[in-house]
Amino acid sequence: MKKIYIVGMGPGKYDQMTIEAVKKIEESDVVIGYTVYTDLIKEIWPDKNCLSTPMTKEYDRCVLAFEEANKGKTVALVCSGDAGVYGLSGLMLGIAPQYKEVEVKTVAGVTAALSGAALIGAPLIHDFAVISLSDLLTPWEKIEKRLECAAIGDFCICLYNPGSKKRADYLEKACEILLKHKDASTPCAIAKNIGRDGEDYTVYTLNELKDIKAGMFETVFIGNSMTKVIDNKLVTPRGYTNE
Repeated sequence: MKKIYIVGMGPGKYDQMTIEAVKKIEESDVVIGYTVYTDLIKEIWPDKNCLSTPMTKEYDRCVLAFEEANKGKTVALVCSGDAGVYGLSGLMLGIAPQYKEVEVKTVAGVTAALSGAALIGAPLIHDFAVISLSDLLTPWEKIEKRLECAAIGDFCICLYNPGSKKRADYLEKACEILLKHKDASTPCAIAKNIGRDGEDYTVYTLNELKDIKAGMFETVFIGNSMTKVIDNKLVTPRGYTNE
């Protein structure tokens, strides 16, 4: 059976991949991904046959994976984090009916919401929402509505893609929406370069966060009304009797 594994790499380092992800990459004849991710693969497996496409060529990358599998190869299509969280699993499974002879399996990875939360403490112990601030594929009006609903519901919130050169003020705009329904002193944090060189985080209040510029290698965490800062870590109580 011709096979494609859609592999979530986590942050990208070998020791932060799941055992299954490592095994599927190792048994694959070819690894396909965005150039940044295949470069990480080559650092770990220098002899691995890797093919890449640049940013915005996601559809071409998926078709390439199917075409390589059709040649009888076992293919690993790699994504950072988890392939099912802002990744390519959905697109791959949408294309799959055109390639009936290819078996497709998704291999879970550790998304930035989880690896970042582990870095900054325990912010996601209770109900939380994950929202991307990128309006490349989602209208900003819809993102605004999602932010507002999450704030009204007192969710802890994790923000992906909080800013870029073209979206320098998007985090500020998001905070202004959240401040309508969340206290200005709500604990927040930004984790950067999660699992990579330069990994670090900084704790802010929501009011302070409004004036911070964040980029694509950073993940933003915003607490709920119960979140507290303990020893410079964000902690959201679950409601156990001894908390």
